[in-house]
Amino acid sequence: MKLQTTIIIIFILTFSAFCENLTSGEYNIIQSWTQEKSYKRQYYVNVPNNGKDRKIPVFIALHGSGGNAERMMKNQLRKYKNISQNYIMVFPQGYNASWNIVSERSKADDLAFIEAIVTELTKFDNVQKENVTILGNSNGAALVNQIAIETKLPNIRNYISNVSPLNCFQHDGKNFKIRGAENNYQQIAKPLSEKRILNVSGTEDQLVPYKGGKSKGIPAKGGKLSFVAAEESIYLWAKLNGYKGAKLIKPSFSEGKLDFYSYDNGNFIHVKANGSGHNAGGALPEKVLLEFLNNK
Repeated sequence: MKLQTTIIIIFILTFSAFCENLTSGEYNIIQSWTQEKSYKRQYYVNVPNNGKDRKIPVFIALHGSGGNAERMMKNQLRKYKNISQNYIMVFPQGYNASWNIVSERSKADDLAFIEAIVTELTKFDNVQKENVTILGNSNGAALVNQIAIETKLPNIRNYISNVSPLNCFQHDGKNFKIRGAENNYQQIAKPLSEKRILNVSGTEDQLVPYKGGKSKGIPAKGGKLSFVAAEESIYLWAKLNGYKGAKLIKPSFSEGKLDFYSYDNGNFIHVKANGSGHNAGGALPEKVLLEFLNNK
C-alpha cells in the first residue's frame, strides 16, 4: 500500500490569535512520505522592514543539490538588495539537501510542499495573493520546471530557472510530463497557461550541457540524466503558451556576455551566458531580474 502524502502547517514563531500580517522568521510544514512520517520541513521568510503597511509580492528561492535554505537566504538577500526590499523572500529547505525530480536522495512530494507554502503565505493581509515568483538554482531549478508543469495554482506567475532547462523526463520531445508517484513520468501534463518563464544557462556548463543531451554527472534511471537544449526549452514553453512564430536563431539583443532570446513580449526569455559554466545564474544582474518581474 502506498503511503499517502500528508501535510500539516505549523509555526515556529508564536503569533497573536489576531495576527494578520506575515512576519520574518522560521516556519514549518509537516509532511509524510515513504522516507519520513510527520517530518518538519522548514522554510524561512524575510519580510521587508516596511512590509506591515502594504501588500507585497512573494519571491521563493530554491537552493541547489547539496545546498541549504539558510545559506541561500544569506546569499540572495546580499545579492538582490532591491528585490529583498520590495518582495517577501522565502527560502524552503529540501529534504537531504535535494529536491525530488528523477533520482535524487529525496523522495518527498516537493510540489505539495511548495504549494502548501504558497497557500499558507497568501492568507496574510500584507501579501499580494496573485503575485508569486519562484526561482531555483540547478536541482532547485529542475523543481521550478516541474512546478510550472504540474501546479494548478494560478497565482504563481513567474518562474526563473538557473542552469537547468527542461530535462528529457519533463519533456519527451512531444509532451510535457507529470512526475508521478514513482518518478516514472508517464502521464502527459496539461500545464496552466499565462505563466512567465526566465531561464539562464551557461555555454560551458559541464553538468547540464547547453546544447542538450546527457549530463556527465547527474544520475538518472539507466544512466545519466538527459536535458533539452537550453534555447529549445524556452521555445517549448513559449509555444505551449500560444506563441506561433518560429524558434529564434539569433538573440533578440545582447548585453556584454549575455545573449537574450525573448518571446511573447518578454514573457519567455532565455539568457545565454557565454563562457559561463554551472554557475551561470551568478552572471544574471539584478536589474535583468527586476525588468522581467516588472514587465507585466
